[in-house]
Amino acid sequence: MMFLDYLFTIPNKTTGMDDILVQSATAMSSIVPLLLLFVFFVIVIGGIWRQSLRTGTADYSMWFVIASLVTFLLALMMSVIEGLIRIEYLVIVVVITIFSGIWFFLDRDNSGV
Repeated sequence: MMFLDYLFTIPNKTTGMDDILVQSATAMSSIVPLLLLFVFFVIVIGGIWRQSLRTGTADYSMWFVIASLVTFLLALMMSVIEGLIRIEYLVIVVVITIFSGIWFFLDRDNSGV
């Protein structure tokens, strides 16, 4: 049974959903940053697209702040579970959130909310 050593072991569901997420994140280490990037860019691109369709122009700094805050909250929720998100990813999300907030408050565009 040598070929069975290389098969993927299905995560054990007897301990809860947290362990399944942690096992999946350790098996594929790029799933957490890809999920965070997906959420960020869906909000940014979708928000800019819908606002430009509605008003003809878009407030880029506002959508970057909204997307970075949602991504920051998602990363904070992921940090509650031990081993799900690495501290480097959380620091990167915090830095992006701070810089997008600075960009928003220094922007002179009055079309935002």
